[in-house]
Amino acid sequence: MSRFPMPALTRRAFVASAAAGAASAMLPLLRQPGANAAAMREVRLRAAPGRTQLAPEPFGETSAWCYNGTVPGPEIRVRQGERLRVAVENGLAEETTVHWHGVRVPNAMDGVPHLTQAPIAVGERFVYEFDAVDAGTFWYHPHQRGFEQVGRGLYGPLIIEEPEPIRVDRDVTWVLGDWRLMKSGEISDDFGNRHDIHHNGRVGNTVTINGRVPDSFAVRKGERIRLRLINTANARIFSLDFAGHEPIVIALDGQPVSPHAPDGGQVVLGPAMRADLIVDMTGEPGSRASIVDRFYQGLEYRLVDLAYADAPLRERAPDWPMELPANPLPEPDLNTASRNEVVLTGGMMGEMVAQDMGESVGPGAPGGMMGDMKPGGMMGDMNSMMGGMMRMMNSGAAWFINGVAADEGSHVMKPMLTLARDKSHVIAMTNATAWHHPMHLHGHSFRVISRNGQPTRRREWQDTVLVSPREKVEIAFVADNPGDWMFHCHVLEHQAGGMMGVIRVA
Repeated sequence: MSRFPMPALTRRAFVASAAAGAASAMLPLLRQPGANAAAMREVRLRAAPGRTQLAPEPFGETSAWCYNGTVPGPEIRVRQGERLRVAVENGLAEETTVHWHGVRVPNAMDGVPHLTQAPIAVGERFVYEFDAVDAGTFWYHPHQRGFEQVGRGLYGPLIIEEPEPIRVDRDVTWVLGDWRLMKSGEISDDFGNRHDIHHNGRVGNTVTINGRVPDSFAVRKGERIRLRLINTANARIFSLDFAGHEPIVIALDGQPVSPHAPDGGQVVLGPAMRADLIVDMTGEPGSRASIVDRFYQGLEYRLVDLAYADAPLRERAPDWPMELPANPLPEPDLNTASRNEVVLTGGMMGEMVAQDMGESVGPGAPGGMMGDMKPGGMMGDMNSMMGGMMRMMNSGAAWFINGVAADEGSHVMKPMLTLARDKSHVIAMTNATAWHHPMHLHGHSFRVISRNGQPTRRREWQDTVLVSPREKVEIAFVADNPGDWMFHCHVLEHQAGGMMGVIRVA
């Protein structure tokens, strides 16, 4: 998984979740009780260095970057239709911003430095204000040097509640975090290194739930829980097996979906993705059941145990309705939609995958590291591939969208696509690389309408879609939110290496 040393506490203690603080510890809430639907919710967030108990004892606290002194930052809960005003103070030694991931905000509130706002300078503050248009599970994080600022702990959950939430015994948020810790228990400072950028990103050696390495989560037989999962990792993909329990997916990326069991029985979340689950506790009193992450073959580990109390809540789970009300999203018209092709290239092994798919990026093109590869003798091919590899490694660019690698440092981001406002559009994304890419579009939610030419079963609404190697995914949406919007891979090292662009809605 990683070529970096594990902390001395051993792999099982960190990744396989040996004894630590309970994952059920409540996140601090920022919510004003008793306000009506028209109320303004005012929140203050301060981004600053701090210390937090990531690793279990005997390790001490770890230096991290925090919102209001905690990792993750405080859970902000508002009601759908309310207005949220967040004053963000920058207590870091560098610039920052806050992006409201998945929330359909006005363009000026989107938190992308040099695109929608000037970054918040050291010691300065910025006020974000927007309506909570959609109910659902969202989150907030910086978009300034995200590969490091997020990797050091700057993120938190934003929960927008339905006016009449579905009935459950408990509404629980699990913020899934991934850390690269050294033997000392401190965070490795090798952010943005070439190996991570050119491969699958910064995958750590320590997984946390709500900022702690978890041991157990207390439950009772017959209990029904709404479990909100948020993947805040830079690069780690989760595939959670609930150990004989049968979770039902009721929302993806904050948007309701027809309740259903996850494909293959496992809940898969790429970086930045969210899922709302209904989990009925069907185990026997006093028993334990392990939730296991099985995404990386041969590197499976126990995330956390469901620990049943000795006394049941009830003998069987209740049969309460699970269906969530739809959010006010405009339905795309596929008959009139424009069609736009996007090809993702680059990374180690990228050009070989592109050629396997029949994609052509052309001799010497910037669309992958092996741009000069042509049919012919094996030795010639290998020489060409190695030459392309060296050119890519020696340049700052590693990843490309339609042959273009973005350069955040230049602060010049010309639109890769211009879409007519209030019209329907289809974007067909082809992943001609050897790696997964969770592709995120700001300012909008979209329907995932096909994978590899086959219509999706549920046409789910998402804002981040995980595109597998060699896969082609089509999304459709109405471009009803004007402005210049970031479109990028949410493996944050891939974004830093060039896999991002701007989609203009005008």
